[in-house]
Amino acid sequence: MKYSLFLLLALAGLAACSSDANTTTNADTASATPPADSAAVPPATPQYRPAYHFTPAAHWMNDPNGMVYYQGTYHLFFQHYPKGMTWGPMHWGHATSPDMVRWQEQPIALYPDSLGYIFSGSAVVDANNTAGFGKNAMVAIFTHHDPKGEKAGTNTYQNQSLAYSLDGGKTWEKYAQNPVLKNPGIKDFRDPKVSWHEATKQWVMTLATLDRITFYASPNLKDWTKLSEFGEKLGAHGGVWECPDLFPLTLNGKTHWVLIVNLNPGGPNGGSATQYFVGQFDGKTFTPLNDKTKWADYGPDEYAGVTWDNTGNRRLFMGWMSNWEYANEVPTSPWRSAMTIPRELGLRQENGEVYLTSQPAAELRNIAGQATTLQNVTAKEPIDLTARLGSATAKRKLTLNTQQLQDFELVLGNAAGEELVLGYDKTAKQYFIDRSKAGKNSFSAKFKGRATAPRLSTAAGTELTLYFDAASVELFADNGLTVMTSIFFPTQPLTTAKLRSASGITFQQLSSTPLTTKAAGEAPTVGAR
Repeated sequence: MKYSLFLLLALAGLAACSSDANTTTNADTASATPPADSAAVPPATPQYRPAYHFTPAAHWMNDPNGMVYYQGTYHLFFQHYPKGMTWGPMHWGHATSPDMVRWQEQPIALYPDSLGYIFSGSAVVDANNTAGFGKNAMVAIFTHHDPKGEKAGTNTYQNQSLAYSLDGGKTWEKYAQNPVLKNPGIKDFRDPKVSWHEATKQWVMTLATLDRITFYASPNLKDWTKLSEFGEKLGAHGGVWECPDLFPLTLNGKTHWVLIVNLNPGGPNGGSATQYFVGQFDGKTFTPLNDKTKWADYGPDEYAGVTWDNTGNRRLFMGWMSNWEYANEVPTSPWRSAMTIPRELGLRQENGEVYLTSQPAAELRNIAGQATTLQNVTAKEPIDLTARLGSATAKRKLTLNTQQLQDFELVLGNAAGEELVLGYDKTAKQYFIDRSKAGKNSFSAKFKGRATAPRLSTAAGTELTLYFDAASVELFADNGLTVMTSIFFPTQPLTTAKLRSASGITFQQLSSTPLTTKAAGEAPTVGAR
C-alpha cells in the first residue's frame, strides 16, 4: 500500500493521468500508468518460483487486497506495479482460485487515476444492495493515494474510495463521487477493511490512522460516520500501523473479537510484522482483554496479513511473504514477492491467556502427494534422513510429532554446503529458523540469519508442521499457537535432511509429503508456478 521512498520515481507518471477518475477500463491505462522502468530486468530465476504460493507472472507485488469469496471462487487482489520489479505507482492486480492454492492470474482490476494510486483495501459482496450498485455487487473499498499532495507536504493525500463489479469481479467501475471518506488531516489514513456488522445492521470500516485504528460506520458504503479510536498507547509502536482487520471468533461458546494490526517497522525479528489484539467490539468501540502485545507470525516474512470476506464461519488469512527491510532487493526475477499459504484462524486459551491460532488451510490437501512416514525416529548424534524420507523434492510438507519436546535441529541442505536450520531451543523456550547459511543473503545487510519465536504452549509434546517451497518455509508449532515464516535463496534446491539433538529426542512420527499444484490431468496455472 505505501512506500513513499519511491515517490519521486512515480510522480511523472501520475501527472499524465486521465482526468476521468471513475473508470478502470483499458482507455485509462495508457494515461494512468507511467512509462516502463528503464532499469534492466535481472536474469530470470525460475528456481525460486513457488509451486503453490501465489506470485504474479512478472513485476512487483506487495499487500494482499480485497480478498473475497464469491460463487465458488476466491478472489485475491494485490498491490501491484506492472511496469517494474520494485515498488511503483500502485494498481490492484487480480488472481482467482477455487481453493486458495491453485491460482489463475487475471487482468489488472484497478488502475491509478487523477485521484491517485490505488493503495490497499478490502472487498465485500453487497448481498442486500445497500450501496445501490446492484444486488450481490462486489464492492471494493480502497485508499486513493495522491503523490502530488504528499510531495506538497499536505496531510490529506490519502482518502477512501469505492469501485464495484457486477460481473463477479471481471470488470470494475469506480464510483463517480469518489472519495467517499475524506481525510480529516491525518498523514497516514489508509487500508480500509470493511465488513458487515450484523448486530447493528451496518458496515464497519477498520482504518489505519497513523499510530492507531479508527472505526467508521455506514449504512450504504458511501456515507461514513466516525465511531471510535483504538490503540494510541497499546501494542507495538515501532513503526506506522497499517492493514488492519476486525472479525469475530468463538472460543468455548463465547464470541471474542480479533483486531489485526500490521506494523512496519517494529516486528519481533525486525522490520514488518502482524500483531493482534483479542477483545470485544460492540459495534462502536473495541475493548481489548489486556494490553499484552501478541504476534500472529513471529517470522521475518509475513506482513500485511488480513482475512477473506464472505467465507461464512471460516476465518481464512493470507499475508505478503516478504519484509519492507529488503523486499525491493530480493534476488528473484522477473517477479518480486509471493503470498503465504492460506491459513485458518482460531482461538485457544493457554495459561489464562487467549491467543490467536493459525493452521494451514484444509485446501492444501488438494496438492498433497503420497506421504512417507517414519516411526519412532530417535536422534542425538546427527542422523541423515534423506533416503528414508523417500522424496528429494524441496517442495514438501514435513510433520514431526513428539511426546516429549527437547532441543533439536532439523537441517535441510544441498551439495553446495548450504543449510537451512530449524528447530527448538529448550533452554530459551524458543522455536527458531536460521537462514544464515541457506544461500544468497548479500543483497541486504538486514536479511538477518536467525529468527526466534517463543513457545507459548506448556504441553510436554508437540506437533510441528513445516511447509517448504522453492524459497520459503512456514512453521506451525503446537497446532498453530506459534507460527513463523521465512524466505531464503539457496543456489541449489535443499534436498537433504538431517536431524540432530544435543540432549536426544524421539519423534514418534515423522512424515514427508511432496506438494505440487498440478493435479492429475490439469494444466499448470498462471501466476502460481
